[in-house]
This record gives sequence, C-alpha cells and structure tokens, in this order.
Amino acid sequence: MRMTLSVRDGACGPAAKQRSLCALVAVALAMPMHGHAQEPTHSDHGTQTVAASDDDSAGAKDHDSMDHGKIDHGKMDHSQMEGMDHGEMDHSQMEGMGHGEMDQSKMDQGQMKSMNHDMKDMQGGSAPPGARSPDYSDGVGSGPMHGMHHMHGESVLTSVLIDHLEAFHGDEENGQAINARAWVGSDLNKLWFKLEGERSDGQLGEARSELLWNHAISAYWGLQTGVRHDFGDGPDRNWAAFGFQGLAPYWFEIDATAYVGESGRTAFRLEAEYELLLTQRSILQPDLEMNFYGEDDPARGVGAGLSDLEFGLRLRYEFTRKFAPYLGVVWSRKFGKTADYAREDDEEAEDTGLVAGVRLWF
Repeated sequence: MRMTLSVRDGACGPAAKQRSLCALVAVALAMPMHGHAQEPTHSDHGTQTVAASDDDSAGAKDHDSMDHGKIDHGKMDHSQMEGMDHGEMDHSQMEGMGHGEMDQSKMDQGQMKSMNHDMKDMQGGSAPPGARSPDYSDGVGSGPMHGMHHMHGESVLTSVLIDHLEAFHGDEENGQAINARAWVGSDLNKLWFKLEGERSDGQLGEARSELLWNHAISAYWGLQTGVRHDFGDGPDRNWAAFGFQGLAPYWFEIDATAYVGESGRTAFRLEAEYELLLTQRSILQPDLEMNFYGEDDPARGVGAGLSDLEFGLRLRYEFTRKFAPYLGVVWSRKFGKTADYAREDDEEAEDTGLVAGVRLWF
C-alpha cells in the first residue's frame, strides 16, 4: 500500500531553492513504505484475496515447469512440512517412481539378517522340544481321516438273525416254524442268506432258501440279485431272483423280490414289517407276507395270481437285544386255485393260530 502526501507551495516558501528541496521531499514521501505496513481494512480484504489467488495460480504454473529430477530431496527439511496431508496426495501420478529399478544388490544384507533375528527374538525364539508342529499335523499326512478307515465301508462284518423260531398251534395243525437271515460283507455290498420253512406232524412242509447279493444304492435301500431254491412239500423248484429291500418312510421294513423259474414260471414275494416300541424292552411287531405266481403249479399246490397271504402280530420282551422271547397270533389264508388245491387235500383255506418262540441275534 502506498501513502501519498500532497505538498503545497506555501509550505516550502516562495524561494526557488526551497521549491526544489520541497519537490525532493514530496518524491521521497510518495515512495512505497515497506518497513511499517498498515493493517488492512475490511474493505480491502476482498482485493487481497483475489491477488493471493492470482499469485497461487502463477505459483502452480511455475511448479509444473520445475524439473523435479534436479531437486536434491536429501537436503530438504521435511520436519517443516507440517501442513502436508499425504492422504490427499494423488499417488497415481507418480509414474516416475519405479520400485523395480531399485538396486537391491547395494542393500546391506547383514542388517536384514539382524532384523529377522530380532523379530524372531520378539516372537519368543525357537520352539521348545516336543512343541506342536507349525501346521498342527503332528506328522500325520493329508488324506482320509486318520484312524477312521472303518467308517468308509471297507471293513467286513457279519450278522445272524433268527427272527422267528417258534411253535404254533392252529385250528388244523400244530408244528414248528423258522424264519432266519444272515449276511456277511461291508456297508456297500453284502452276501445274504435267507431261510424260511415249517414242520408239521413230523414232516417237512413248504420251505425255501435264498442266496442273494445285496448292493446299497442309498443309505436305506439295496438292490438284490441271486437264486432261490424251494424244497420240502412237493418237487424242488429253482428260481433266479431280482429285488430290493430296505427301510421305507415311517420305519417300515420292505423286502420285495421277483423270480423267474424253469419252464417260464414267474413269481413275486412281498414282505413288510414294523416294530412299535411300547417300552424300551417291550416291542410289538406286526408283519405281512404275500405270494403271487404267474401260472398254476399243481405239484406244489399253488395257483396263479395271489396265492396266499399271512399276517402275524407278535409281542416280544427284550432281555437283551440278542435274546427276546415272544407270544403272538398268526392269521393265514389261501386264495384262488391255491385254496382249491388245499381243499382237495382236506385242508382249510383259512387258519388262525397261536405262536410262542424266541428271537435271537448273533
């Protein structure tokens, strides 16, 4: 800001010499005063702001034209850079910085090793003897669960179940009956043996045996294929067997098998049973058995279609899972030609009897 002083002629006098001296004083007083600047007034503030903006713009242009490669950053006093906000710096513009061009061969490797050693000491140093391995494996390699190979269906197991070993007393006849099954194999594949028959009046009645290969297709179901042999009352019959067995919804055990025999004979057998727990040891077991045949077989007393049906209801008490005596009642009926063949032999087509026996599991 400049101060202007108006000097009147009368102040210096009329003399010519004095006029010259007064002119010099006026010029000196009109020069800018840098020693003591006056405080800006409020009206001058807007003018100063515009001037400062112009100066900043000019400074920015000059900064862009600077050759940063010639600046010795080592001599810069970084402690004075208190106002710099590194978070607002545009690092994407730092194209000249190539970390890949750093000469790492000149780095002091000894200092780096010392640094690593210091870091190791900070973490506790070397592990004590007998400490757990860093990956917590304890020397066990990757793969199937250690010690759990028996759960992958590889081990061979066996089971023998005598479901019914009983004596029966009916309207027409008395005797003994057996229904047993056994298997050997793994969870995926088993070899089954099934036996069912009865004895009455000292003679062997109808009986059958099956040898089947069972392959699991799900957690509760398996496909079966094999052979069946009928013996006892009448001539022997051999069959090829194809079927499935498993556990249906609501815990019904199902065994369904189709058979193809000699001379084009066909048959189908369906068994279903259920176990109702009255208590932890008292169990009521209903079971149903049905037999169908494709054609008549007078030699064995069976007719085509639905041949016979049997329904039993047994109540057992399990002293252990392997030993359980029971009492029950069994109702049976023959149909169609099978009933006719029975009447020709002076037998009833329908019979109801009491049974008593034991269930064994090995």
